[in-house]
Amino acid sequence: MYKIIFLLLFPFIGISQNFKVLKDTTSLKQKIELMSKSTISIESDFVQEKNLSMLSEKIISKGHFVFKKENLLRWEYVSPSKYLIIINKDKVMIKDEKKTTKYDMNSNKVFKEINDIMLSCVQGTIFKSNKFKTSYFENEKGYKLELIPLSKNMKETFKKINLYFDKNVTSVSKMEMVETSEDVTTLDFINKKINAPVSEAIFIVK
Repeated sequence: MYKIIFLLLFPFIGISQNFKVLKDTTSLKQKIELMSKSTISIESDFVQEKNLSMLSEKIISKGHFVFKKENLLRWEYVSPSKYLIIINKDKVMIKDEKKTTKYDMNSNKVFKEINDIMLSCVQGTIFKSNKFKTSYFENEKGYKLELIPLSKNMKETFKKINLYFDKNVTSVSKMEMVETSEDVTTLDFINKKINAPVSEAIFIVK
């Protein structure tokens, strides 16, 4: 159950290349803190690529996501099928082409934990979480935060979650999730807009 919900609400990932251990992490942490504090909204298209051990072909999906402080998130797939997730503070709505389902975050501990992880990943502040052991890496293009789950439920499902930043640390540029089965999903953000005006009407849970 935990895995199914997390995969529905958190379908992120990326590919790491030639990263080395970052010895001085203080500067990077300060940059991420500054980025998080100064970021009011993020809007971006995305291309998601899933590599499943049971399938030889990759699964490609495309969509759009919008984040706005505090705790507003809209994650929408547009192809090959339509799928929408809206988080509005303590309310969650999941809508596919057949039905709409609503959840109350306060009555579901699993959803609440996933929501906290999702939002902290989007904002880049997840390195503060006590649910993960964080290691820091860099290459000539940017930085990578490798998050190893510590909680039992997470460890049973996920091997690690990675966050990628460019050298300027303007936002999370890529996210990576590797399951214990070694299934990997790659998600690339394109056409990003930082702190552009965003109407709260798009986060209404109807």
